[in-house]
Amino acid sequence: MLEDATIKEELEHLSTDEFIRQKYKEEGKRQTMNTAKRMIWVTFRKEGIHKYPAALDDPKLATGDEYDVSFLGYPHRHIFHFKVAIEVFHDDRDIEFIQFKRWLEKLYAEKTLELDYKSCEMISDDLYAQISEKYPGREVHIDVSEDGENGAHIEYAK
Repeated sequence: MLEDATIKEELEHLSTDEFIRQKYKEEGKRQTMNTAKRMIWVTFRKEGIHKYPAALDDPKLATGDEYDVSFLGYPHRHIFHFKVAIEVFHDDRDIEFIQFKRWLEKLYAEKTLELDYKSCEMISDDLYAQISEKYPGREVHIDVSEDGENGAHIEYAK
């Protein structure tokens, strides 16, 4: 009843054309919201040791000048920063992000995944393999960085 009164009140104040334009605009917003791609994201950190063995003797890396990164050939510590986004299909906790984050952290805590001597891209690929097994058919974006400074961003399509 209240809705009918509201519509009647709107009709009195708007011309027919204005009313129709307003209704199309509202319907367009609803349609946009209903068809929007939705993703949730979580962040976490993990301490790790890795190395880049090729850096010791690859002339493109062991340059002997200001671009020399041969030190990367030795084991060194980083805090790896992760940001993982995953597609969800509705707006009411399709995947609860605290539970998702805890599951991701557990993959490393229980040694299901290990950082080893991997690049950020390799770490991302390993993590995606686990995510896609548990949550198939979803777009996933993963950022992995060393100390929050340099890293990789990979977008995995459905």
